[in-house]
Amino acid sequence: MVISRTLLVALFSLLLGGLLQGAAENRPEASLRVATYNLRNYLVMDRYFDGQWRPAYPKPESEKAAVRRVITAVAPDILILQEIGGAAFLEELRSDLAADGLHYAHSVLMEGPDTERQVAMLSKQAPEAISPHPELDFKYFDGRELVKRGLLEVRFSLPDGTPFVVFGLHLKSRFSDRADDPQSELRRTREAEACRNRIIEQTLERGVVHFLVAGDFNDHPNSSTMRRFEQRGDLAISTLVEARDSRGELWTYFYAKEARYELVDGLFASPALHGFIVGGQGAIADLPEALEGSDHRMVFLDLK
Repeated sequence: MVISRTLLVALFSLLLGGLLQGAAENRPEASLRVATYNLRNYLVMDRYFDGQWRPAYPKPESEKAAVRRVITAVAPDILILQEIGGAAFLEELRSDLAADGLHYAHSVLMEGPDTERQVAMLSKQAPEAISPHPELDFKYFDGRELVKRGLLEVRFSLPDGTPFVVFGLHLKSRFSDRADDPQSELRRTREAEACRNRIIEQTLERGVVHFLVAGDFNDHPNSSTMRRFEQRGDLAISTLVEARDSRGELWTYFYAKEARYELVDGLFASPALHGFIVGGQGAIADLPEALEGSDHRMVFLDLK
């Protein structure tokens, strides 16, 4: 019997979708699933779609549906989002997920300097405190700049009552019009430092030892950007939680123009929180349609 490539892809999609859904449904009891996901331009913008250039065009419905399939398959309890276009788009996503059977009672929008691509959070669990940090700034050459999307801080409790904090961020992209910082490496590092310093102030300096830093760092794990969240002098801050997909692959972002796969998204956990991570590691959602809705893949972990 000859099985067509289309049928094989469909069967694989069903199988992997079932595995992810099974992971969502069969997670350990009294656990909490936390995820980060860059939605890729969930907003109105000039874009090329379906063979045409379309000015002021919303994210296509087919991409929105693919994004929702990934979210509903993983079913996070707390979901940090990047590249949402504002409150109306966040509510649209929340409402559409509810229609798909996944209900988030709580939503938070981080209103930072960038009003087009914002950081947000959807949560099944009620936040105990919400602290946006839109005012973070840093020295950049001869002036000062603001952290482009700010830093979102949301406080929760683990299933056993232990308080913990989730920080959501989206650092500067590599695009730059400055010849003296061609890929925004310096700016991104300075953003990371400003966020890192505020995280320390809000946690370790106040005796809060259980926290996650979740987001799109727009850099690789050994970059100066990511290293800022690991250590400051002798102070150990957090470590990047290892996450792999069903094939053991580590990448979270696909840059189609150069056919390049990179790990730029993830979850940094404080030393005290690592003991709560089920299996000691996270996972990357790799449904076949994962790259239909976004050029990033969702990263998630379970806290026991």
